[in-house]
Formats: sequence, structure tokens, C-alpha cells
Amino acid sequence: MNMYWAFGTVLLLLAITAPLALLFGFGGAVAARSRIAPLRWFGQGYMAVVRGIPDIVFFLFFVIALDQALEYIRHRWKCPDWEEPVRQGNDFIVCQIAKLPLNNAPQWIHEVYGFSLAVLTFAIVFGAFAGNVLYGAMNAVPRAQVETAEAYGFTPRQTFRRIIVPQMWVYALPGLSNVWMVLIKATPLLFLLGVEDIVYWARELGGSKTPQFTDYPHPDWRMWYFGALLVFYLLFTRVSEVVFDRLMTRLTFGQATAGGEAQRKVAA
Repeated sequence: MNMYWAFGTVLLLLAITAPLALLFGFGGAVAARSRIAPLRWFGQGYMAVVRGIPDIVFFLFFVIALDQALEYIRHRWKCPDWEEPVRQGNDFIVCQIAKLPLNNAPQWIHEVYGFSLAVLTFAIVFGAFAGNVLYGAMNAVPRAQVETAEAYGFTPRQTFRRIIVPQMWVYALPGLSNVWMVLIKATPLLFLLGVEDIVYWARELGGSKTPQFTDYPHPDWRMWYFGALLVFYLLFTRVSEVVFDRLMTRLTFGQATAGGEAQRKVAA
């Protein structure tokens, strides 16, 4: 049953992370286009730095750093009389009431806390990739349409909201589909964050059958469990491709793009 629940964990992660990463990416892209220099530097720096760090390094470092930062804030607030140093060699020690979650908290709270950190980490990482895609899509909207809006008296905010944002999606969708595919393939990294995902249970359940891997006809059940995961991910990505193709067809209808021109020729 834990294996089946793990499939739900992966799907829940994708359902929460995808819109959150898109929100992070949109914010980063808007910041990178800002006329305010510090905000522009922040947006460009966010996308450049996060995309430049290997995912596995970011996941391992950021989760630990975020967890310790939250505990340190609670430690300073709840234990102001604490005199011992928090850093003691390689150990990070805070008072018991500052720990997140508390040691006596129910198990489900520990699991929700770990899952929340994983969602935030995934959203920040893939938000940087989505932001880079959205930034390019915003710049791909024909300049003539922006100038026309300005000629009609639109403010920069109105031009962005009514001209750029509605039309950028047709340029962003191919890149966003790639980000979605990479996000699907990155879900096994949940195991590194302490979340018991489908890869964890495939290894645990398969390895508990028999230790021999070379005996005929493959008595090590890990092969079958990981084979099932292979089929699951291939089917998931295939369904995603079909959905994105249909969405792309809908968005390009009537647009002055290669896809829209191809639809016009077919209709003619």
C-alpha cells in the first residue's frame, strides 16, 4: 500500500509544484524586464544562478540550509537565554522547542513538513527554468503590436497585461512543455529529500524478495518494480505530449506564427 500511496505523492508533488514553479518563473521574468535596476538584477540573477547550479547540489544544499534557517529563527525567538553556540563543529544544535517539527509531533506532521520543503525546492529550481522561457516569450511578442498599443494611449502596465501576457503563451508553450518533462523526470529526487517516493519503495520492496540478481530467470524483483516505473514514466510523458500538442494547436489558431500559418494552409 505504501507503494501505491507513493504514486499519489508523486502526482501531488507535480500538481502543486507545476503552478507554483510557473508563478516563480513569471515573477522572475517580470522582475528581469523591470525598469528598476535592483529588481531587474534580482530577476536576472535568480534565473542565472539557479539554472547554473546542478539540481542535485541545489536540492541537497538548499533543503538543509532552509531547514536550519527556520530552526535558527525559532531558536532566537523561543530561547533568547540560550548561551551555547548553535554551531558546534559539524553539529547544528538548537533548543528542543525550536526544532521543526517538534520531536514529539505526530509522524504525519514530519511527513508534511518534509514534503513542503521538497515542493518549495522543486518550485524554486524549475521556476528559474520557466522564468527564462517566459522571459524569452515576452520578448518574442511582435514589437509592432506593442507600439500600436502605445499609440492608442495604453500605459506600460496595460500593454503588458492586455498585449504581451495574452500572446506570449504561444511562444512559451514549447519551452514550458520541456520544463514539465524535466520536472516529471526529476521526481525521483524526492528520495534525496527524505520523502518516500515510488523509487524508494521500488528499491525496498524489490530488494526484500531475494538477494541474488544473476539467478535465472531474474529472481531479484527490483527489475520488475523498476520496469513498472519505466512504463509509468513513459506513459505519463506520452500523455503530457498529447496534451501539450492539443494545447499548442488551440493557442496557435489564428496566430501569426509557424503553427498558425500551417493551420491556415490546411484549412485553405
